[in-house]
This record gives sequence, C-alpha cells and structure tokens, in this order.
Amino acid sequence: MLLKPYSTYAIFPFGKNGMIDNATQFGAAVASARKALGLTQRELALAINSGERFIVNLEAGKPTAQLGKALAAAKAVGLRLTATGISQA
Repeated sequence: MLLKPYSTYAIFPFGKNGMIDNATQFGAAVASARKALGLTQRELALAINSGERFIVNLEAGKPTAQLGKALAAAKAVGLRLTATGISQA
C-alpha cells in the first residue's frame, strides 16, 4: 500500500521542550498523523505488514511495543524521528 505524503498535522501532546517523553505521547503522535492522512488502524497495519492489534496497542501507548514495528508505523504516517544528545566524537 502506497501512502500519500503528509502536509501538516495537529499539535501532538509533547512533553517538556517539545519532545516525546513516553510511549503514550509517541502513540498519540502516530494516531494523530494517521488520522490526518485519513487512514484507519487496519490500513496502517497493512501498510507496515503488521496486525491491527499492534496499531491499537501502539496508539494506546503500550510501552512494550516492538521498536522496529513502531518505527515503521511512524515512518508510514510521515513522522520523522531524530536522535539528539551529547555527541561522543
């Protein structure tokens, strides 16, 4: 399934300094982006070759969601993740 590119999304419930601090905030960001694209949870699950239950749990903030699948879901709905912190050059 090919997803259409995103444009703008609703404001996500980020934590301090505009960062996602926990699984609940990450799930809410995925859900908001998915809805902005007009996708159902089932359609997103099919797009990343996963089960619908995984998307339900991810969007509900289940902290034990598999990282690889969670990242695939985020990418599929157009969320870009970046790592920040102290560089160990």
